[in-house]
Amino acid sequence: MDVYFHGTKYHSSRVLTLVYQPFALTTLAILSYYEAEMNTRKRNLIGYSLFFLSSLAVLVLDLATSGKGGLGVFIGICAISGAFGIADASVQGGMVGDLSYMHPDFMQSFFAGLAASGLLTSALRLITKAAFENSKDGLRKGAILFFAISAVFELVCVLLYALVFPKLPIVKYYRSRAASEGSKTVSDDLAAGGIEASPAHVDQFGKQLERKGNKQLLMENIDYALDIFLIYVLTLSIFPGFLSEDTGSHSLGAWYALVLIAMYNVWDLIGRYIPLIKLLKLESRKLLMISCIARLALVPAFYFTAKYGDQGWMIFLTSFLGLSNGYLTVCVITAAPKGYKGPEQNALGNLLVLCLIAGLFSGVVLDWLWLIGKGW
Repeated sequence: MDVYFHGTKYHSSRVLTLVYQPFALTTLAILSYYEAEMNTRKRNLIGYSLFFLSSLAVLVLDLATSGKGGLGVFIGICAISGAFGIADASVQGGMVGDLSYMHPDFMQSFFAGLAASGLLTSALRLITKAAFENSKDGLRKGAILFFAISAVFELVCVLLYALVFPKLPIVKYYRSRAASEGSKTVSDDLAAGGIEASPAHVDQFGKQLERKGNKQLLMENIDYALDIFLIYVLTLSIFPGFLSEDTGSHSLGAWYALVLIAMYNVWDLIGRYIPLIKLLKLESRKLLMISCIARLALVPAFYFTAKYGDQGWMIFLTSFLGLSNGYLTVCVITAAPKGYKGPEQNALGNLLVLCLIAGLFSGVVLDWLWLIGKGW
């Protein structure tokens, strides 16, 4: 859906994403730089809480203005979108860093959970559209219900991370091991789990072993960093802006863009589970790079499909975009943080998420190129 004010089209599906990403990228860059001294528990709790408060802020803004809209409300929504970006950077970098020194299956589950949240979001959007499509002010009612449900889910996330996650035996085990390897980020997490951090490893002279710096870790894993960047610069140059605005009119009408986004999310989730089948998991660093570069061919494929193809081909192409995004994301992210100590794995996890968000931001910027020649 796009916003119009005095005849001007604001391309809201593109603008809100563009506002979101700089906040996420800048926040994560700062947090990654200071990652070694960061209190991971406080970082994640702040992020989850900000998600919850931002969802509430959308509801408050709508109710305070009686859903009238306008440029001022749109600017307010943009500000809230920026807050969501800060929350995302805090949580995604913190959680990936946290899980990087645990079992790779935890990373797969976390990224599958991200895809599942996208699918649930699409499902809620379809349900609210169907429920309120023919009612007066139906779009607003659907949005209110959507954000109310989202706020409840986010509050549950705050409570689960604060009260349940740190007390899981396997989580306490890995965090204790990370602390013994010199990690300074897990002390509060261990205290929340009811245990004291083990003394850090020291060399024969009693000096604590030093971890590799961020620059060295990035150089040793530059191919993985480029992989994750290329995956998301391609995906966000198409999803959701192009799918929402530039795929033409078809028999599905107003449902068309929603169906495309839902199909992307369904196959993105499926793709993130395929690597659990050992024979189907791509682990070669060279093949991962080739696959990520070859995926750029989807840009002309989408262009010509939107121009000449019917909705069946567009749905197929969107499904493949989601499948390849989910599959390659999990293959790269579970392959990279190996052979390092806990603090180094934490730092590398943050760096990879930084590259991911840099790809998202670049993709969002490139997404505007689809508007060239269309009068904006």
